[in-house]
Amino acid sequence: MQILSLGSRTLRFMSLRKVAMGFSTLLIVASIVSMFTKGLNFGLDFTGGTAVEVGFSQPADLKKVRNVLGENGFADASVQLFGSSQDILVRLAPRGSDVKAEVIGNQVIDALKKADDSVVMRRIEFVGPSVGEDLKEQGGLAMLTALICILIYVAFRFEWRFAVGAVGALLHDVIITLGLFSVLGLEFDLTILAAILAVIGYSLNDTIVVSDRIRENFRKVRIDDTVEIIDISLTQTLNRTLVTSITTILVLIALFVWGGQTIHGFATALLFGVFIGTYSSVYVASSVALAMGVSKEDLIPEVIEKEGADQDPMAIP
Repeated sequence: MQILSLGSRTLRFMSLRKVAMGFSTLLIVASIVSMFTKGLNFGLDFTGGTAVEVGFSQPADLKKVRNVLGENGFADASVQLFGSSQDILVRLAPRGSDVKAEVIGNQVIDALKKADDSVVMRRIEFVGPSVGEDLKEQGGLAMLTALICILIYVAFRFEWRFAVGAVGALLHDVIITLGLFSVLGLEFDLTILAAILAVIGYSLNDTIVVSDRIRENFRKVRIDDTVEIIDISLTQTLNRTLVTSITTILVLIALFVWGGQTIHGFATALLFGVFIGTYSSVYVASSVALAMGVSKEDLIPEVIEKEGADQDPMAIP
């Protein structure tokens, strides 16, 4: 039997919730196994290393600089513009405790001067691994704090079952996104951490819209079946979800293709995050709330007695 909502056909999203939850569980398990076995490929922001700022007399060709460094034994160097088109920042992983930053910096300058005599060294500095450990702790604390605040807000604003579903969806998105970077061996640095926090915000926004529509339909749709009400709500918000996701994806594709190596990982994390966040707002958050027994009675406000209703109607004013 088809379900009709406001004169249009309602999609049966929840009929696939068991398949979706099984698929999500598989992805989460695979991500956790990969992170425990392979780990994350932490960038210099977390591992520390040597930073060399170099100046050119004309706009720098980053591709040429990377090729020159690769030919001289620095294939792992991270090269990006720094302040202007004539200044670049070269970041290198630690070469060993007995190798000083000045030595590595001079080797980089010598290699670049072979291709361009106008190269000028601006500064050389070493970032210790202890700084990276602090960044890991602070980044993890930032995500944990965000999830706790979201749990409290959604529980207060809607209902605690929706709060658990929303946080479950966000954990789902974060774990699978981290798993993607672990499986593919992509570099994980501060820009990727920022992208994951952005994914949390994007996914939460979508989940809040769906939860609000479910609460609204619980109050006005005269159907007792919770599954039907959730299907109606998801269908009504589908157009908004698709428009938001597609426009975001178009921008991220442009960043991914033409943004350059510096923000390539950032765009990758957000692209994947938008896909997985849209999926989780439809299936994970709603399915968790449904599995925990959310019902119409939980969201319908109590009837407030009218003023004076408890008075004796025969009383003489």
